[in-house]
Amino acid sequence: MSLVLGLGGCTLRRVASHPAVGFLTADEGMGYVREMTMGYATTVADAGGVEHTEAGPPIGDTAQQAGMLADLHRESRDGIAVFTWNPELLAAPMAATGAAGTPVISVYSPPAPGSDVGLYIGNDNYTMGEMLADQIGALLPPDTIGTVVLGTSVPGAQALDERIAGLRSRLPVVRPGVRLLGPFDTKQDPAGNMKSWELLVGANSTAVAFVGTGDSDARNLARLRGQATRSWVGAGFGLDDIALRAVGHGDYALVSPEPFVQGAIAGWLQAEQVKGNLTLPTGWIPTPAIAVTPQNAPALLARQSSTKQRAESARVVVQEIVTHLGDHLRPLADAR
Repeated sequence: MSLVLGLGGCTLRRVASHPAVGFLTADEGMGYVREMTMGYATTVADAGGVEHTEAGPPIGDTAQQAGMLADLHRESRDGIAVFTWNPELLAAPMAATGAAGTPVISVYSPPAPGSDVGLYIGNDNYTMGEMLADQIGALLPPDTIGTVVLGTSVPGAQALDERIAGLRSRLPVVRPGVRLLGPFDTKQDPAGNMKSWELLVGANSTAVAFVGTGDSDARNLARLRGQATRSWVGAGFGLDDIALRAVGHGDYALVSPEPFVQGAIAGWLQAEQVKGNLTLPTGWIPTPAIAVTPQNAPALLARQSSTKQRAESARVVVQEIVTHLGDHLRPLADAR
């Protein structure tokens, strides 16, 4: 039986019966969060006999998340996974949730020290920045001289800052003639993000590339690249269908953070923990990213056509990680 509760523009979806786990997210209306949520819900459902609840504000409202965490805790006493852009602001309620006996996992964004969360599931964002830099370099001629404009949709968010750091470290190595400008605040809201990039593209008429860190950046830069009357390279992180198709045009670089896998690992671990089959490990589980190319973009588009195909594609990756956790765990302090 399914129950949907309105929470001031948010949703709280309850499925099945006790025992119960839950996933609190930021940006529920965004594509990458839907991917995480699908991964989480699908894996918990596959485990059988475990209730799962997913909740989150439409766009990263941390104050709203704090209230929703209390509501979610009442529904999901056996385990909660949390994705927030502001771990420091949620640290106290997350610590209180853990102190009440409910294990808490951080997903996508590393936990703040004050949260007392011992397990984080997320990308090596610095390495992803390097990956994207290599792809951008492959699209720019070796003798390129010019400006690369950087934008970030959530300034100050550790995960996105690490992507910028990786880009800054690697891109001048592969293309020494470029100068990096920014990052500028491009906003998380899709409409505000588009307006930000329109202004940045208009104000930097000779830039050789425009690069964003978030889901909205990837989609909107791909749209603007398709409308452009002059040549420049667009680049971002995500799995948006417009961005995936743009890669095939030869002037767009993309790295997928694979958020479905992150949600699936969190869901599997929590379901198995609730069923008494394991104790949650401590540390950082780095999750793989995919460099999108003209060769693999069609297969990724096909995979994204259904939850079933996403789950089938993710299963091998998830199984490898959860079966050999000791080989994949890294110290939480190394998370980046």
